[in-house]
Amino acid sequence: MITSKALCEKFDLQYIAGDLSETHQVQNTNISRPGLEMAGYFSHYSSDRIQVLGTTEISFFEMLSKEEKVDRMQKLCRKETPCIIITRNIEPPVELIDACNEKGTPLLLSKDATTSLISKLTSYLEHELAPTTNLHGVFVDVYGVGVLITGDSGVGKSETALELVKRGHRLVVDDNVIIKEVSKNVLMGSAPKLIEHLLEIRGLGIINVMTLFGAGSILTEKRVMLNINLELWDKNKVYDRVGLVEETLSILDSKITKKTVPVRPGRNLAVIIEVAAMNYRLNKLGINTAEDFNNRLNAQIKSQSEGMI
Repeated sequence: MITSKALCEKFDLQYIAGDLSETHQVQNTNISRPGLEMAGYFSHYSSDRIQVLGTTEISFFEMLSKEEKVDRMQKLCRKETPCIIITRNIEPPVELIDACNEKGTPLLLSKDATTSLISKLTSYLEHELAPTTNLHGVFVDVYGVGVLITGDSGVGKSETALELVKRGHRLVVDDNVIIKEVSKNVLMGSAPKLIEHLLEIRGLGIINVMTLFGAGSILTEKRVMLNINLELWDKNKVYDRVGLVEETLSILDSKITKKTVPVRPGRNLAVIIEVAAMNYRLNKLGINTAEDFNNRLNAQIKSQSEGMI
Protein backbone atom coordinates (compact mmCIF):
# COMPACT_ATOMS: atom_id res chain seq x y z
CA MET A 1 0.00 0.00 0.00
CA ILE A 2 1.42 3.38 -1.07
CA THR A 3 0.09 6.49 0.65
CA SER A 4 0.85 10.16 0.21
CA LYS A 5 2.64 10.07 3.54
CA ALA A 6 4.89 7.27 2.26
CA LEU A 7 5.71 9.36 -0.82
CA CYS A 8 6.73 12.25 1.41
CA GLU A 9 9.23 10.04 3.23
CA LYS A 10 10.50 8.32 0.08
CA PHE A 11 11.04 11.42 -2.08
CA ASP A 12 11.65 14.07 0.59
CA LEU A 13 8.43 15.96 -0.17
CA GLN A 14 7.15 18.80 1.98
CA TYR A 15 3.56 18.64 3.23
CA ILE A 16 1.67 21.87 2.52
CA ALA A 17 -2.09 21.28 2.86
CA GLY A 18 -4.91 18.74 2.74
CA ASP A 19 -5.37 15.41 4.51
CA LEU A 20 -2.22 13.27 4.75
CA SER A 21 -3.96 10.26 6.30
CA GLU A 22 -3.84 6.74 4.82
CA THR A 23 -7.22 7.25 3.14
CA HIS A 24 -5.37 8.69 0.14
CA GLN A 25 -3.72 5.70 -1.50
CA VAL A 26 -1.87 5.56 -4.82
CA GLN A 27 -3.34 2.80 -7.01
CA ASN A 28 -2.41 4.02 -10.49
CA THR A 29 1.14 3.87 -11.85
CA ASN A 30 0.46 6.68 -14.34
CA ILE A 31 1.18 10.31 -13.48
CA SER A 32 -0.57 13.37 -14.92
CA ARG A 33 0.54 16.91 -15.68
CA PRO A 34 -2.89 18.63 -15.85
CA GLY A 35 -2.15 21.24 -18.48
CA LEU A 36 -5.46 20.91 -20.34
CA GLU A 37 -7.28 20.93 -17.03
CA MET A 38 -5.68 24.27 -16.20
CA ALA A 39 -7.24 25.56 -19.43
CA GLY A 40 -10.65 24.33 -18.24
CA TYR A 41 -10.95 20.97 -20.05
CA PHE A 42 -12.01 18.35 -17.48
CA SER A 43 -14.00 15.97 -19.74
CA HIS A 44 -11.24 13.32 -19.59
CA TYR A 45 -9.55 14.27 -16.32
CA SER A 46 -7.64 11.27 -14.86
CA SER A 47 -8.37 12.22 -11.28
CA ASP A 48 -7.15 8.92 -9.80
CA ARG A 49 -3.54 9.70 -10.73
CA ILE A 50 -0.88 11.72 -8.94
CA GLN A 51 -1.10 15.26 -10.34
CA VAL A 52 2.23 17.06 -10.88
CA LEU A 53 2.34 20.83 -11.44
CA GLY A 54 5.52 22.35 -12.81
CA THR A 55 6.63 25.75 -14.07
CA THR A 56 4.49 25.49 -17.24
CA GLU A 57 1.24 24.73 -15.40
CA ILE A 58 1.74 27.29 -12.63
CA SER A 59 2.80 30.09 -15.02
CA PHE A 60 -0.34 29.51 -17.13
CA PHE A 61 -2.46 29.41 -13.98
CA GLU A 62 -1.21 32.86 -12.95
CA MET A 63 -2.65 34.28 -16.21
CA LEU A 64 -6.21 33.32 -15.22
CA SER A 65 -8.76 35.55 -13.54
CA LYS A 66 -9.53 35.17 -9.84
CA GLU A 67 -12.81 33.35 -10.56
CA GLU A 68 -11.13 30.99 -13.03
CA LYS A 69 -8.34 30.19 -10.56
CA VAL A 70 -10.82 29.17 -7.87
CA ASP A 71 -12.89 27.14 -10.35
CA ARG A 72 -9.87 25.27 -11.78
CA MET A 73 -8.52 24.29 -8.36
CA GLN A 74 -11.92 23.21 -7.05
CA LYS A 75 -12.26 20.87 -10.04
CA LEU A 76 -8.65 19.68 -9.82
CA CYS A 77 -9.00 18.48 -6.22
CA ARG A 78 -11.07 15.30 -6.08
CA LYS A 79 -11.73 12.75 -3.37
CA GLU A 80 -10.02 10.00 -5.38
CA THR A 81 -6.90 12.08 -6.19
CA PRO A 82 -3.93 10.58 -4.27
CA CYS A 83 -2.08 13.89 -4.07
CA ILE A 84 -0.98 17.00 -5.96
CA ILE A 85 2.75 17.73 -6.15
CA ILE A 86 4.29 21.09 -7.07
CA THR A 87 7.90 20.87 -8.28
CA ARG A 88 10.97 23.18 -8.16
CA ASN A 89 9.88 24.57 -4.76
CA ILE A 90 7.40 26.87 -6.52
CA GLU A 91 5.18 28.66 -4.04
CA PRO A 92 1.73 27.01 -4.15
CA PRO A 93 -1.16 29.28 -5.24
CA VAL A 94 -3.50 30.29 -2.43
CA GLU A 95 -6.47 28.97 -4.43
CA LEU A 96 -4.86 25.52 -4.58
CA ILE A 97 -4.11 25.48 -0.85
CA ASP A 98 -7.70 26.44 -0.03
CA ALA A 99 -9.12 23.80 -2.39
CA CYS A 100 -6.88 21.06 -0.96
CA ASN A 101 -7.86 21.95 2.61
CA GLU A 102 -11.54 21.97 1.65
CA LYS A 103 -11.49 18.71 -0.34
CA GLY A 104 -8.83 16.94 1.76
CA THR A 105 -6.51 16.35 -1.21
CA PRO A 106 -2.85 16.22 -0.02
CA LEU A 107 -0.70 19.04 -1.45
CA LEU A 108 3.04 18.33 -1.49
CA LEU A 109 6.08 20.34 -2.52
CA SER A 110 9.23 18.98 -4.19
CA LYS A 111 12.57 20.64 -4.83
CA ASP A 112 13.21 18.40 -7.88
CA ALA A 113 12.67 19.37 -11.49
CA THR A 114 9.36 18.19 -12.95
CA THR A 115 10.76 15.67 -15.46
CA SER A 116 13.18 14.23 -12.91
CA LEU A 117 10.50 13.78 -10.26
CA ILE A 118 8.04 12.15 -12.70
CA SER A 119 10.76 9.72 -13.83
CA LYS A 120 11.56 8.69 -10.25
CA LEU A 121 7.89 8.43 -9.27
CA THR A 122 7.04 6.30 -12.32
CA SER A 123 9.89 3.88 -11.71
CA TYR A 124 8.96 3.54 -8.03
CA LEU A 125 5.22 3.08 -8.65
CA GLU A 126 5.70 0.52 -11.45
CA HIS A 127 7.82 -1.60 -9.13
CA GLU A 128 5.69 -1.26 -6.00
CA LEU A 129 2.29 -1.64 -7.73
CA ALA A 130 3.35 -4.43 -10.10
CA PRO A 131 1.21 -7.63 -10.14
CA THR A 132 2.56 -9.99 -7.49
CA THR A 133 2.42 -13.70 -6.79
CA ASN A 134 4.17 -16.22 -4.53
CA LEU A 135 5.82 -19.46 -5.64
CA HIS A 136 7.20 -22.37 -3.65
CA GLY A 137 10.85 -22.84 -4.54
CA VAL A 138 14.39 -21.55 -4.09
CA PHE A 139 15.73 -18.53 -5.93
CA VAL A 140 19.47 -18.06 -6.52
CA ASP A 141 21.74 -15.88 -8.63
CA VAL A 142 24.07 -18.11 -10.66
CA TYR A 143 26.61 -16.32 -12.88
CA GLY A 144 24.28 -13.34 -13.11
CA VAL A 145 21.28 -15.48 -14.13
CA GLY A 146 18.29 -15.54 -11.77
CA VAL A 147 17.54 -19.25 -11.39
CA LEU A 148 14.25 -20.34 -9.84
CA ILE A 149 14.61 -23.92 -8.54
CA THR A 150 11.28 -25.70 -8.18
CA GLY A 151 10.17 -29.25 -7.44
CA ASP A 152 8.31 -31.40 -4.94
CA SER A 153 9.04 -31.04 -1.23
CA GLY A 154 12.11 -33.03 -0.19
CA VAL A 155 13.59 -33.31 -3.70
CA GLY A 156 16.71 -31.37 -2.66
CA LYS A 157 16.09 -27.73 -3.61
CA SER A 158 17.52 -26.17 -0.45
CA GLU A 159 20.51 -28.54 -0.34
CA THR A 160 21.31 -27.66 -3.95
CA ALA A 161 21.04 -23.95 -3.12
CA LEU A 162 23.44 -24.44 -0.19
CA GLU A 163 25.98 -26.09 -2.48
CA LEU A 164 25.62 -23.23 -4.96
CA VAL A 165 26.23 -20.67 -2.20
CA LYS A 166 29.36 -22.57 -1.15
CA ARG A 167 30.53 -22.38 -4.76
CA GLY A 168 30.30 -18.58 -4.69
CA HIS A 169 26.78 -17.90 -5.96
CA ARG A 170 24.15 -15.84 -4.15
CA LEU A 171 20.92 -16.78 -2.42
CA VAL A 172 17.88 -14.57 -2.91
CA VAL A 173 15.24 -16.58 -1.04
CA ASP A 174 14.41 -20.08 0.11
CA ASP A 175 10.95 -21.69 0.19
CA ASN A 176 8.67 -18.71 -0.58
CA VAL A 177 9.55 -16.52 -3.57
CA ILE A 178 7.75 -13.20 -4.03
CA ILE A 179 7.57 -12.48 -7.76
CA LYS A 180 6.57 -9.13 -9.26
CA GLU A 181 5.83 -8.57 -12.95
CA VAL A 182 7.29 -5.09 -13.41
CA SER A 183 6.69 -5.27 -17.18
CA LYS A 184 5.91 -7.86 -19.87
CA ASN A 185 8.27 -10.86 -19.44
CA VAL A 186 10.25 -9.03 -16.75
CA LEU A 187 9.82 -10.76 -13.40
CA MET A 188 11.61 -9.72 -10.22
CA GLY A 189 12.00 -12.16 -7.33
CA SER A 190 12.60 -11.27 -3.68
CA ALA A 191 12.18 -12.66 -0.17
CA PRO A 192 9.55 -12.00 2.48
CA LYS A 193 11.12 -10.11 5.40
CA LEU A 194 10.39 -13.01 7.75
CA ILE A 195 12.67 -15.49 5.94
CA GLU A 196 15.21 -13.09 4.41
CA HIS A 197 18.73 -14.62 4.26
CA LEU A 198 17.48 -17.89 5.80
CA LEU A 199 17.85 -21.41 4.40
CA GLU A 200 16.14 -24.53 5.76
CA ILE A 201 18.20 -27.72 5.62
CA ARG A 202 16.54 -30.92 6.81
CA GLY A 203 18.57 -32.41 9.64
CA LEU A 204 20.30 -29.11 10.42
CA GLY A 205 17.38 -26.74 10.73
CA ILE A 206 17.35 -23.08 9.72
CA ILE A 207 20.67 -21.39 8.94
CA ASN A 208 21.49 -17.74 8.25
CA VAL A 209 23.37 -17.66 4.96
CA MET A 210 24.64 -14.10 5.39
CA THR A 211 26.00 -14.81 8.88
CA LEU A 212 27.74 -18.01 7.77
CA PHE A 213 29.05 -17.01 4.33
CA GLY A 214 29.11 -13.21 4.42
CA ALA A 215 27.24 -10.36 2.75
CA GLY A 216 28.46 -11.44 -0.69
CA SER A 217 26.44 -14.65 -0.48
CA ILE A 218 23.00 -13.02 -0.52
CA LEU A 219 20.99 -10.78 -2.83
CA THR A 220 17.81 -8.90 -1.95
CA GLU A 221 16.24 -8.94 -5.42
CA LYS A 222 16.96 -10.45 -8.83
CA ARG A 223 15.28 -10.85 -12.18
CA VAL A 224 13.76 -14.33 -12.65
CA MET A 225 15.18 -15.67 -15.91
CA LEU A 226 15.46 -19.46 -15.78
CA ASN A 227 13.45 -22.19 -14.09
CA ILE A 228 15.12 -25.47 -13.12
CA ASN A 229 12.45 -27.98 -12.13
CA LEU A 230 13.84 -30.90 -10.11
CA GLU A 231 11.95 -34.19 -10.16
CA LEU A 232 12.74 -37.71 -9.01
CA TRP A 233 14.07 -39.86 -11.84
CA ASP A 234 11.30 -41.79 -13.60
CA LYS A 235 12.71 -44.67 -15.65
CA ASN A 236 9.54 -44.74 -17.75
CA LYS A 237 9.85 -41.09 -18.75
CA VAL A 238 11.87 -39.92 -21.75
CA TYR A 239 14.03 -36.93 -20.83
CA ASP A 240 15.47 -34.44 -23.29
CA ARG A 241 19.05 -35.48 -24.09
CA VAL A 242 19.88 -33.00 -26.83
CA GLY A 243 18.33 -29.73 -25.69
CA LEU A 244 16.00 -29.09 -28.62
CA VAL A 245 12.84 -29.28 -26.50
CA GLU A 246 11.90 -25.78 -25.36
CA GLU A 247 9.78 -25.66 -22.21
CA THR A 248 8.45 -22.51 -20.58
CA LEU A 249 6.99 -21.68 -17.18
CA SER A 250 4.11 -19.20 -17.07
CA ILE A 251 4.15 -16.76 -14.14
CA LEU A 252 1.41 -14.14 -14.10
CA ASP A 253 1.34 -12.93 -17.75
CA SER A 254 5.00 -13.68 -18.47
CA LYS A 255 6.98 -16.75 -19.52
CA ILE A 256 10.51 -17.86 -18.66
CA THR A 257 12.68 -20.71 -19.93
CA LYS A 258 12.17 -23.99 -18.08
CA LYS A 259 14.48 -27.02 -17.80
CA THR A 260 13.39 -30.29 -16.17
CA VAL A 261 16.29 -32.03 -14.40
CA PRO A 262 15.80 -35.59 -13.10
CA VAL A 263 17.27 -36.30 -9.66
CA ARG A 264 19.05 -39.55 -8.85
CA PRO A 265 22.09 -40.59 -6.76
CA GLY A 266 25.39 -39.55 -8.31
CA ARG A 267 24.10 -36.47 -10.14
CA ASN A 268 25.75 -33.22 -9.04
CA LEU A 269 22.78 -30.84 -9.22
CA ALA A 270 24.79 -27.74 -8.36
CA VAL A 271 27.15 -28.28 -11.30
CA ILE A 272 24.22 -29.04 -13.62
CA ILE A 273 22.51 -25.78 -12.61
CA GLU A 274 25.75 -23.85 -13.11
CA VAL A 275 26.08 -25.26 -16.63
CA ALA A 276 22.39 -24.57 -17.31
CA ALA A 277 22.89 -20.92 -16.32
CA MET A 278 25.99 -20.57 -18.52
CA ASN A 279 24.21 -22.26 -21.43
CA TYR A 280 21.25 -19.90 -20.97
CA ARG A 281 23.61 -16.94 -21.31
CA LEU A 282 25.10 -18.44 -24.47
CA ASN A 283 21.63 -18.91 -25.94
CA LYS A 284 20.86 -15.24 -25.29
CA LEU A 285 24.04 -14.39 -27.20
CA GLY A 286 22.77 -16.41 -30.17
CA ILE A 287 24.87 -19.53 -29.55
CA ASN A 288 22.71 -22.66 -29.43
CA THR A 289 24.74 -25.88 -29.19
CA ALA A 290 21.71 -28.14 -29.62
CA GLU A 291 20.66 -26.47 -32.86
CA ASP A 292 24.25 -26.48 -34.13
CA PHE A 293 24.56 -30.20 -33.43
CA ASN A 294 21.20 -30.87 -35.09
CA ASN A 295 22.27 -28.94 -38.20
CA ARG A 296 25.54 -30.86 -38.42
CA LEU A 297 23.71 -34.16 -37.98
CA ASN A 298 21.21 -33.33 -40.71
CA ALA A 299 24.04 -32.23 -43.03
CA GLN A 300 25.86 -35.53 -42.46
CA ILE A 301 22.73 -37.59 -43.07
CA LYS A 302 22.07 -35.64 -46.27
CA SER A 303 25.66 -36.13 -47.43
CA GLN A 304 25.54 -39.88 -46.82
CA SER A 305 22.19 -40.15 -48.58
CA GLU A 306 23.55 -38.38 -51.65
CA GLY A 307 26.62 -40.64 -51.66
CA MET A 308 24.44 -43.76 -51.83
CA ILE A 309 22.64 -42.55 -54.95
